[in-house]
Amino acid sequence: MIKIGDYNELEVVKHVDFGIYLDGGAHGEILMPIRYVPEGVEDGQDLEVFIYCDSEDRLIATSEKPKAKVGDFACLEVKSITEFGAFLDWGLPKDLFVPFREQAEPFEEGESYVVYIYLDETSERIVASSRLKRFLQTESEGFEVGQEVEILVARQTDLGYKVIVNKRYWGLLYENQIFGVISIGEYKKAYIHHIREDLLLDISLQPQGYRVLIPKTAEDLLEKIKSNNGFLPLTDKSAPGEIYAQLNMSKKAFKKAIGLLYKKRLITLEANGIRLVDNS
Repeated sequence: MIKIGDYNELEVVKHVDFGIYLDGGAHGEILMPIRYVPEGVEDGQDLEVFIYCDSEDRLIATSEKPKAKVGDFACLEVKSITEFGAFLDWGLPKDLFVPFREQAEPFEEGESYVVYIYLDETSERIVASSRLKRFLQTESEGFEVGQEVEILVARQTDLGYKVIVNKRYWGLLYENQIFGVISIGEYKKAYIHHIREDLLLDISLQPQGYRVLIPKTAEDLLEKIKSNNGFLPLTDKSAPGEIYAQLNMSKKAFKKAIGLLYKKRLITLEANGIRLVDNS
């Protein structure tokens, strides 16, 4: 059975001047245009190819690898807006279609959005949707506090960011769990911070228990750097009075906090100050 919008291993049936045909089973023979045909391919040979529909809705095989496939969540850029919907760049000659009804907010050309790619059962067309809720499970099972997971940063909220956990569940990354730069569409390693009674997941970018290991002076310093756009113009050479005026802590406590945050790779030390790092 052919998987449209995915990778398939198909047998070469015959060569023609404009490419080769592959055995698509119930879908018949599928053309692979000559520009995608690897050198030296022979009849009867199996090839791994990606199957999608061209502009006339004919199945086409390609050796090119798209940015995502059916069943994936991905952050893709809008190439154009038409009267029918938006078209996204997913790395293939035919752009990925997002109908207006599948846009959680009106798309804008040149902007990028996290979408889910799926096969429309009625038309057998590959389409995408930014209405992610129906493609994700809210009640998570089998997770443990402290477990390492992969997240895709999907949307910003008043509390922080909604993230997709292990390509299947909604999670929430609170603002106070973010130490550094974070971007929509970014994949990151993360950890289960808390499993709520409704089975929703609270996410942390740090292993469980790191706050216990960081004294309050270090936490206060980290928050101060963050509130100052990720940079604080103080160093271990700064005068005690200057440090106290900005942080309300002694120079000795300041130097200990710097050392601990640097050891945990949460900051970098520059000639004229301290900067947050991206914990990707």
